[in-house]
Amino acid sequence: MRLDQFLVDRGLFASRARARDAILRGTVKVDGTPAKKPGQTVTPAVKIVVEDPASAYVSRAALKLLHGLDIFGFDPTGCQALDLGASTGGFTQVLLERGAVHVTAIDVGTGQMDARIAGDPRVTSLEGVNARHLTQDELNGRVPDFLVSDVSFISLKLALPPALALAAKGACGIFLVKPQFEAGREAIGKGGLLRDPAQAEEIAAELEKWLGTNAGWRAVGLAPSPIEGGDGNREFLLAGRKDQ
Repeated sequence: MRLDQFLVDRGLFASRARARDAILRGTVKVDGTPAKKPGQTVTPAVKIVVEDPASAYVSRAALKLLHGLDIFGFDPTGCQALDLGASTGGFTQVLLERGAVHVTAIDVGTGQMDARIAGDPRVTSLEGVNARHLTQDELNGRVPDFLVSDVSFISLKLALPPALALAAKGACGIFLVKPQFEAGREAIGKGGLLRDPAQAEEIAAELEKWLGTNAGWRAVGLAPSPIEGGDGNREFLLAGRKDQ
């Protein structure tokens, strides 16, 4: 049997995609040796050890925000948080774990958030909401003072402005930069990868400058994501503060 399917059948991962990702990151050992290929053939007698920090979260994306909080020294304890592009809820889960009192989780899609996260009384899940059209009414009177975003198929320049404007003075933010969604179509090659990988850093640096053009906001840090995007593209974590 394939290793990735074996891991799912053993209940170690919820899906082959999660198992495959863990294998490729070197967090799965087969008989004491780190596995390298999801398609590796294994037998029922094989000894499996999983040492994957992402397994504690509903999404591997949680590792990105955890890294960002630590390297930028941001602490969401006691905050009213806003999660743009919440999807299954990896970022929301991290925010709750780190002490946020409430998270408003927004996604343009529906039915994606893990039931464990959506059912938490500290979470308000707003599905079918496009971040670029976000209003105060949808936040039900809450004024967010900690923003995070992990949006796809849209530029941050379109997705972030409403949330940046609605945020409280003194708010912090960590925004995942996905260069493939910032570049024009002509810059994207096979499999959705940037034709010129070096362009990724240029795009991230340009967004760092752009953040400072939004009223009251300034960028305070830019760093590579600890893991690549699911499509193999490099990603970056952009940190900001709202001073006014």
